Amino acid sequence: MAETAFHKLPAPAKLNLFLHVVGRQDNGYHLLQSVFMLIDWQDSLDFTLQAGGTITRTEESELPLPAEDLCVRAARKLQQATGCTLGAHIHLRKQIPAEAGMGGGSSDAATCLMALNRLWNLQLSPEQLAAIGVELGADVPFFLFGRNAWAEGIGEKLQPVELPASRWIVAKPDQGVPTGPIFSSPDLKRDTKPATLSAFVADADPFHYGHNDLQPVAERLCPPITQAIAWLDQQGLQARMTGSGSAVFAQLPAGFDADKLQQSAPEKNWKIRVCSNLSLHPLLQWRA
Repeated sequence: MAETAFHKLPAPAKLNLFLHVVGRQDNGYHLLQSVFMLIDWQDSLDFTLQAGGTITRTEESELPLPAEDLCVRAARKLQQATGCTLGAHIHLRKQIPAEAGMGGGSSDAATCLMALNRLWNLQLSPEQLAAIGVELGADVPFFLFGRNAWAEGIGEKLQPVELPASRWIVAKPDQGVPTGPIFSSPDLKRDTKPATLSAFVADADPFHYGHNDLQPVAERLCPPITQAIAWLDQQGLQARMTGSGSAVFAQLPAGFDADKLQQSAPEKNWKIRVCSNLSLHPLLQWRA
């Protein structure tokens, strides 16, 4: 008997260990290099089968989501790509903050594609799902890939990387940063020398490899990023910004008192969480 509902499916966030801009295409897209790392800060989603092709969505979220969010767009893209006449109701419990650079919306979209591929019995391959995902956003293929990854191109060219287990402090100031103004800034460095996966793997400290080319521009647009990095640096931690948002992160050494660290935050309205990195996406086996 075909399943008619799925409950509490996870959509984990990611951190960019580094983010280099190595060029720009004629169409305006930037060429990037990064390592994407999955973490256990996550949203969760429910899916219920609906007849007639109707897509509806409800949410539990601090901030209202647009009616045409990435979940709804992912469902409709999947219908368009396959001619599927079934529908679904999606309920989203939003935990990953917006404009953080943590890929929350993209991760939600990837979980939608994997869940609806199964709920609607479409039997699309991982490659077919990724082709749909990249039309929704450059980070979506990573979450469909399901493993920590070396990323190139606009973020869609992925190779798996093995990362040791570790704990992280992630701090998201109240102010967010939209991606557009960062990538359109004339001050953005766009010519970082390309690195190689072999150099990253051989590095004695891969968690502190490289830098984030977007960070200087983002700090000018959002001064709390500078404040958050300075706070973590004062605790002896090496902090940097993730992705193109305002969240910053640092690796926690073994035995570090994370509770005391969180209590020392300069602003009480920041979202701060101690996270662990994941080796695999919790829904990896759902891709097939």
